[in-house]
Amino acid sequence: MKFISILLVTWTVYLAAAVPVQEDSFRKGNYPRYIEMPDGDGNLHTVDLEATPDYELLDEINRNPANNQYLLFTRRNRRSSQTLTINNANSVTRSNFNANNPTVVIAHGWLSNQNTDINPTIRDAYLGKSDVNVIVLDWRRLALSDYATAARGVPAVGRGLGQFLTFLNRVTGAPFNTMHLVGFSLGAHLVGNAGRELGGRVARVTGLDPAGPLWNTNSNRLNARDGVYVEAIHTDGSTTGLGIGSAVANADFFPNGGNSQPGCTLSLCNHNRAWELFASTVTRNHLVGNQCSNMLQVSSNSCRGNRLNMGNDDLRKSGSGLFRVNTGRRYPF
Repeated sequence: MKFISILLVTWTVYLAAAVPVQEDSFRKGNYPRYIEMPDGDGNLHTVDLEATPDYELLDEINRNPANNQYLLFTRRNRRSSQTLTINNANSVTRSNFNANNPTVVIAHGWLSNQNTDINPTIRDAYLGKSDVNVIVLDWRRLALSDYATAARGVPAVGRGLGQFLTFLNRVTGAPFNTMHLVGFSLGAHLVGNAGRELGGRVARVTGLDPAGPLWNTNSNRLNARDGVYVEAIHTDGSTTGLGIGSAVANADFFPNGGNSQPGCTLSLCNHNRAWELFASTVTRNHLVGNQCSNMLQVSSNSCRGNRLNMGNDDLRKSGSGLFRVNTGRRYPF
């Protein structure tokens, strides 16, 4: 019996060491234990925010960032991707990657993959606008696990992305100040961690309705130090919404108040509206917010401060504060 107790303690210590996750950070906060969350196709799944994570998978994700795919699209290959592999220089030098062009990385959310709508939508907006390298990060190995596990593995995947971009910089000379990292939901916190891995040197980090459940008080969440300019677009930030409702970036935009969106009746629609709005601004750069002094002004639509364009593809963009922007019901909003 004593031997079994020692074995259990040893195994617990191993797991804690193998997965350097600040477990106390992942608290459910105001959320109920069970919530409904959508996958990349819009199907709802019941999530237990107090579920025991899959520590074996988290250990694997921590040890092997090469689990993730980096899929390159350029104007020379708009629809057929080329796979870039970390620590394989030939995969980059033989591809269409052009270090003289800006690089945009897109990271999807939970239960999603390279084919989820966010990826082709933002990819096509960028390639239709200018000659850039678009890299779609497919992190399905973790993203297809239960939410409690996926959330805890996000920092490791983000660090892996940062290591991949360091490799890309070393092989091609592509500067960090021409890189823009864009992530949706869990992917928003992922790209934040990637920017942190790079010491905040990337030109821009954009969080599209950063995930709320398990992230409200989480030290691993997206923050203003993750890039030269960090922006968040909040579209489903009510107390039980899928997105985080508080300011986390240099500039935080709250379209239509940030809780519910015109033309939407479901939280899923509100949540997805973030990447739909962003893609439209890449093409048109037409949605402009007014700076607000506080969240009361955001919710009452009484912001009268400085104006700042939401989203877009400007690598030299700057600004700080809370911003309210009002949009239409349908694309291009």
